[in-house]
Amino acid sequence: MKRRSSGILMHISSLPGPYGIGDFGKGAYDFVDFLECASQKEWQILPLGITGFGDSPYQNFSVFAGNPYFIDLEEFFQKGYLNKEDIALHPLGDNPERVDYGLLYKNKTALLRIAYKRAKKEINRELEAFYEKEKTWLRDFALFMAIKKAHNDVSWLKWPQEYRNINSRAVLDFERENQDEIYFHIFVQYFFFKQWKALKNYANKKNIRIIGDIPIYVAEDSADLWRHHGLFKVDENLYPLTVAGCPPDAYSETGQLWGNPVYDWEAMERDGYTWWIDRIRASFEMYDMVRIDHFRGFEAYWEVKYGSSDAVNGKWTKGPGYKFFERIKEELGELPIIAEDLGFLTDEVYELIGKTGFPGMKVLQFAFESGAESEHLPHNYTRNCVVYTGTHDNNTIIGWVKKAGKRELLFARDYLKLSFEEGFNWGFIRGAFSSTADTCIIPMQDYLGLGDEARMNTPSTLGNNWVWRMKEDALTDELAEKIAKLTRIYGR
Repeated sequence: MKRRSSGILMHISSLPGPYGIGDFGKGAYDFVDFLECASQKEWQILPLGITGFGDSPYQNFSVFAGNPYFIDLEEFFQKGYLNKEDIALHPLGDNPERVDYGLLYKNKTALLRIAYKRAKKEINRELEAFYEKEKTWLRDFALFMAIKKAHNDVSWLKWPQEYRNINSRAVLDFERENQDEIYFHIFVQYFFFKQWKALKNYANKKNIRIIGDIPIYVAEDSADLWRHHGLFKVDENLYPLTVAGCPPDAYSETGQLWGNPVYDWEAMERDGYTWWIDRIRASFEMYDMVRIDHFRGFEAYWEVKYGSSDAVNGKWTKGPGYKFFERIKEELGELPIIAEDLGFLTDEVYELIGKTGFPGMKVLQFAFESGAESEHLPHNYTRNCVVYTGTHDNNTIIGWVKKAGKRELLFARDYLKLSFEEGFNWGFIRGAFSSTADTCIIPMQDYLGLGDEARMNTPSTLGNNWVWRMKEDALTDELAEKIAKLTRIYGR
């Protein structure tokens, strides 16, 4: 990453396409072609895991499994596993600019089951080979999802007691008696990874690297906690003792209560951090670079008693620190990792990031709140960082401009020489491109000059998040050339 480059932040779900959500189909390949025409070298995405309640890509049923929503159905049409009548009976949404997750949950799952029923005899050998290759995580995941379906999709913590131990007689009997349901989930993962690897190879051949994103925590309702509960802080009934979040700050008087179970880092250390090593190894099989979300949690994390209604009465607890990353490096070597180091940081966090050598993040939207000393102002950057105009948790630049305070807006105008002629969004983009940061990543919404209707996520809220999709005709030759020109001017 020690060279000047630039890329675009654009999640798979936001791509255009005919089946209710962006997927690994034509829209994704067209986007790679656009990146090439625009002289971009990175494509950053959000986590690709299976979303549950709230539709957040940061709350997954497994840290290893892929999201079935992203499977391109065109391959199933070509192979005869689906037909147009199937789609007519199972619509996936008719709004090309918004994702309807409720409809996808019901109907895309039904379509995948139809495809599995028609395909399973034909591809049985491929599925068995895939299962054997990925069995270390796939057995746990497929079994978890099958038992979950048998119990009306409720959280595993609400399953009958005999199913909450993965090695119980009830679970082993269930596994033996429900092979077809288990293999449905193997089928889904087989096509997810097959299609994703083809897309990634296409991008890599065009010298475009994929920046993946991994959440630091796992979801409470996940195969990871079910299988590896000994690595988490849980009570004798396997309920979390504490959960993760953020303390109150200027943005939230009650903090952020994420609800994720927290790790028992002492138990993980005794195990040689094996689970984390497997997780990071798997991530680098999927991506060329990885951003680790909430990086400061490795130094210290905010934990709140399970069952709390907010994150006010929590405490800071020390994380594993640098010894964790020493172990990762010892096992996996030097890795291109981006540290998401936003929020409340201490000297100890800065020291940890410095020791790892990982680039941190700078966000231009944060630059104009606290004057010339702000670490997010370009004149304060080191080269070893990644600059963004905003992230998936921020408003778009146009949305920010409309809601910013007068003092912040005047500071931004004077600092970046903003003008209506250029467009405020392009002024911010120019400021990011011209900075000394080695890597510059711009959200697609800012290139398109969209307002807060295109915001991806508003933290600590439920509903209306993760639903934005780009219009079919948004990627023009003129836009690609404009981006490519900026890239040439600023040596990216």
